[in-house]
Amino acid sequence: MATRSRRGAIALLVTSALAQPLLAQAPAPLAWMAPATVARQRAAPSDEAREAVARERARALVAAMTLAQKMQQLTGALPSVLPELPNCYGARHVNGIAALAIPTFRITNGPVGVGQNDCVAVPVRDAAPGDRRAMYRAYSDPSSAKATALPSAMAVAASFDPDVAADFGAVIAREMNNLALHVFEAPGMNLARLPILGRNFEYFGEDPYLAGTMAVAEIRAVQAGNIIAMAKHFVANEQETNRMTIQETVDEQVLRELYLLPFEMSVKDAKVAAVMCSYNFLNGLQACANKPMLTGVLRDDWGFTGYVQTDFFAQKSTAAALDAGLDHEMPTPIYWAPDKLTAALAENAIAPAQIDRALERRYTQMFKAGIFDRALRQTPIDYAAGGRAARSIGARAAVLLQNNGALPLARGARTIALVGKASQPYAQQAIAGGAILGKPMGAGGGSSDVVPDRTVNPLDGLRAGLRATGRAGASVSLILVDDANRAATIDGAAVSFDAALARVAAADAVVVMAGTNAEEGADRASFTRKDGHELAQPAAAGLSLDWYVARPSAIATADGEVANPARSSGTVAMLAAILAARSTTAVAMPGKTVLVLKDNAGVALDPALLGARGPSILEVWFPGQEDGHIVADLLLGRAEPTGRLPVTFPIAGRGFLDAITPAQFPGLPAGDGNTQTVTYSEGLAIGYRWYDSRCGSARCVAFPFGHGLSYTRFVNSAPRLEPAGGDKVLRASMTVRNVGARAGTEVVQAYITLPPDADTLGAVQPPRRLVGFERITLAPGEARRVTIAIDPAANHHPLSVWSKARHAWVTPPGRYVLRLGTSSALGDLVEAGSVVR
Repeated sequence: MATRSRRGAIALLVTSALAQPLLAQAPAPLAWMAPATVARQRAAPSDEAREAVARERARALVAAMTLAQKMQQLTGALPSVLPELPNCYGARHVNGIAALAIPTFRITNGPVGVGQNDCVAVPVRDAAPGDRRAMYRAYSDPSSAKATALPSAMAVAASFDPDVAADFGAVIAREMNNLALHVFEAPGMNLARLPILGRNFEYFGEDPYLAGTMAVAEIRAVQAGNIIAMAKHFVANEQETNRMTIQETVDEQVLRELYLLPFEMSVKDAKVAAVMCSYNFLNGLQACANKPMLTGVLRDDWGFTGYVQTDFFAQKSTAAALDAGLDHEMPTPIYWAPDKLTAALAENAIAPAQIDRALERRYTQMFKAGIFDRALRQTPIDYAAGGRAARSIGARAAVLLQNNGALPLARGARTIALVGKASQPYAQQAIAGGAILGKPMGAGGGSSDVVPDRTVNPLDGLRAGLRATGRAGASVSLILVDDANRAATIDGAAVSFDAALARVAAADAVVVMAGTNAEEGADRASFTRKDGHELAQPAAAGLSLDWYVARPSAIATADGEVANPARSSGTVAMLAAILAARSTTAVAMPGKTVLVLKDNAGVALDPALLGARGPSILEVWFPGQEDGHIVADLLLGRAEPTGRLPVTFPIAGRGFLDAITPAQFPGLPAGDGNTQTVTYSEGLAIGYRWYDSRCGSARCVAFPFGHGLSYTRFVNSAPRLEPAGGDKVLRASMTVRNVGARAGTEVVQAYITLPPDADTLGAVQPPRRLVGFERITLAPGEARRVTIAIDPAANHHPLSVWSKARHAWVTPPGRYVLRLGTSSALGDLVEAGSVVR
């Protein structure tokens, strides 16, 4: 009886509180908006001091709110026209409360630019009810506010340059402020465990240290513009297949050393303001209700002081999520709808203090970023400045994989054949994630979609580049080939494939464009269904240049469960035919042919494409709106390809995906008969770590992680490892000399081999791990010493392994070998020295 009476009293209290007006006047004046308090926050001498004042303001605000107001503020709003911005119909915001000076809180996606930015055309609100996509249009309609479509995050990682990540972040912050947005749902820092992961292009590659380094630089730049950055997707969200329900099992040590590491660096080194929890289940717990992760690791271990938001529709519970450490449900009130919160309060499943805590965490970051202290007003975007930044980022991200003399294109080349597949967009339009042939950029429907002010296609970009370099007399023909390699068009006129080959053979230069398009919602994999579960057919097929589907996954999902079978473009056979053709100019086909790749991540390459008989190969990832300009700058030598591979390119048939089991991907049926389970049984061996551990003397790798050539040549010499001084920092150095005829950039990389005793602490360690890198640009004939500092106390734990027994990072005893070089491959590295600990 006592329990029933108490529950009744709580229910009465909750009902009374909810009966209070949502817009009830707060006590006047509003202490959290007092000019003296605002000034004190702005004048705070440190980040910690500024956050302390912001927290004071947040606590004062929460104390003045009614329970109904608190519940409304815990979640995003239903799609609506924004009161402050009547031109915007949005579905990515929390409604404001004017009486409390709480502004409408606006959130944008952003792995490749300010896309899905809470502002589509108001008429979208009145879409016909029969339109099956109507519910999605408020999020991703092509009428979205325009912004710069930047190169992919994978491209940013390929720069091996934190300055590039900072430039990317600066564009984001500037344009978000132009559009009156507050939260940047990025950077994404899940790892390329699966090269076919549909969202790899939104992430930073296969190495946790590289991913963390790029994420830190981007977050700092974004938050320097008073924007909240949001690290995502926390955690172990490495596949799109069955992403809403997949049950993943990952060893604790593997989590700490790989998948958690970029997040740890983002929290400790960049003080990221927010983290997004993911869709998947991890070790038995849904990610947005995983207390060991959201509270134990994130807050207790790392000292995270920001807030946690769900991925859209990721939340699966009411009380468990709040107790675990979740703070904000998006995009609409579902599990934290007022009726469910009221019931949970009445049942003592949650406490009012937990609601207060969740709001305080988010408001603290909002106050800290000045969101309460600036008007919600849009200003014009400088699209030209955004385009220039995108063009620069794209050039610095491009990777020259091999050069058989075709690059840069000969200045005397008068005829250029631009070749692609008729069914593929790579040679026909600017490429971003989810690009649809014949559709404008931003029409894909995935979270990375950005609607740009303009795009530059490859043909227009190349012609403009030729004019700009004084080669207006050169001609460019666009040759498009069908999937069967039987028919083609030349500048729109139908011809046979043999006629197209004859035109290619007669050209002074041949540029073939191909790639691996991808988008949110599916991996680059084909499936059959058995007993309600998906089985891969096989996983490695999606890593081929031939594999494609007619429509991106997000479109297919929005249209419902419709057939979207994988097809073969015949790209590899077309390339073989081009290289086998008999050139009718003075240069053999390999010497005048360039393969330009526009990839999601890595691609498995046919051995016939490698070496002296293959083409020159240039990887430009997904270049975004400036595609045509970026590629032309590189082809014509106006820009230097200075990137390095953030992922491994395997030889076809010999990669990680050729060796995995269904238990690793896409998963095996679980005991409940409804879900699938995935086990990361490869442990620490992902990416180059797998190839270094498993390939032995066999050649598995076409191009290793970290690889990249230049239009000039470098000689590296005199590697040395200095003993640690009083600061305990190791310093490895080598001399780099430019022995070519033009300026260029080298990237020196440091890899460490842990002592054998490291394996006794748990998982088997890979032969090497990346612990540092440094870019250097040199004039012809110039030489300089490059030094890389390795701090054992750094937050990426370069010399340590995670001990499950001690629940701590441990530096195992023994000899640590430090190597310097130009890729992860042992043949590209030299020993700089070793230390014993």
